[in-house]
Amino acid sequence: MAMVGLFWIAEGDVYVGAKPSGLAPGVRLSPEGVVALGEGQSGLHPWKDVRGLTVTDVPVKTLRRRVGAVTDRAVTTALNFVEPGSGGADDAPALMTVRVETADGDQELAVHTAAAIGYSRAETDLSRALLTRLTEGAATVSGILAAMSGWGRTREGGSPRAAEREALLRKWLD
Repeated sequence: MAMVGLFWIAEGDVYVGAKPSGLAPGVRLSPEGVVALGEGQSGLHPWKDVRGLTVTDVPVKTLRRRVGAVTDRAVTTALNFVEPGSGGADDAPALMTVRVETADGDQELAVHTAAAIGYSRAETDLSRALLTRLTEGAATVSGILAAMSGWGRTREGGSPRAAEREALLRKWLD
């Protein structure tokens, strides 16, 4: 499993945001279409019907967010030392919104972020461009998703570093 931009790639599956588990909300990009997952948002939007695909509420990586994450970890560690089991164990990741535009109307789907301190502006912009490309037709969808899935099936060792993630996004855009 690896994070590349706004995508989580687990073996052959491509998700927007984090891969959901249980009843958690999520969105999977399949060769058939955009699959809404989780409690209250299940369904399939076939690619032939998808006119637009955007992500909003993306937490952008900033110095303030990085300092906040370090501070939160320090507070959680201190609280767990004083009272084991307290301090942030139940904190869920932030939510982003995936908007699927079709002729029948728009649907907003929730997904959890996969990046603890946010996404870089470059990865966010490249990911949004890639989502736009996925709405351009069947040949584009199959080529991009095949490349992303193929990379995910051969990937070992977690998420690549930022420069490699950006290079992958650019490659998948070509």
